[in-house]
Amino acid sequence: MSFELWIAMIVAALGTYLIRLLPLIWMQQRLKRRDGDAAVDVLPKWLVVLGPMMIAAVLGVSLVPRTPDLAGWLATVVGLGVTLVVWRKTRSLGWPVVGGVLTFGVVVIVARVVI
Repeated sequence: MSFELWIAMIVAALGTYLIRLLPLIWMQQRLKRRDGDAAVDVLPKWLVVLGPMMIAAVLGVSLVPRTPDLAGWLATVVGLGVTLVVWRKTRSLGWPVVGGVLTFGVVVIVARVVI
């Protein structure tokens, strides 16, 4: 591997680590100032809505296929449908993802062979 690639990997690793570490340290300091009150009221309002907003952003990006051709759109629609059906039946988080990803992959492979 080239030196530039190693630098990029180290920067990405540090960035990922700091994205997780800094909010943890910040929240620990905030809880210490509040005498250990671990109630949800201690969390700032923007932090409470940050998780759902990030999930919505990932979902929005995931709904647009990487290659916007017929096979990509068909796989996205069918994969999303299977994900919703499996979620409705299981009410879990893992199985719908597995079902949707597998369906997406199968539809892409079959559609690229047929089309």
